[in-house]
Amino acid sequence: MRRNRTLERRIARERVEVLMSLASQVFREDRGLAKRYVELARRIAMRYNLRFPKRWKRWFCRRCGSFLVPGVNLRVRCRKLRVVYTCLECGHVRRVPYVREKLQKRLQTLHTKS
Repeated sequence: MRRNRTLERRIARERVEVLMSLASQVFREDRGLAKRYVELARRIAMRYNLRFPKRWKRWFCRRCGSFLVPGVNLRVRCRKLRVVYTCLECGHVRRVPYVREKLQKRLQTLHTKS
């Protein structure tokens, strides 16, 4: 019997969503359990070659695997043309550029003035 890969990937995507939402709910009570949920979600995504859902992509540390919550174990700073995320558990720094958004904002202001 052949495997239905599209069905497997759809189920895996749903499981990743469930695990990440559980991690966000459980984080306040048990950080270790939230970290375990993130590990399982990442493992499922890698096994089925899924892209991690965009809404969850920045909410875990790629080095230590912990679930990140701003102000609790994540520092967020805006620097020159980038947002800097710092994991306060392992010190990992992640820089995300936002040049495109800044350019769009400039273009919008130019169009409204003319």
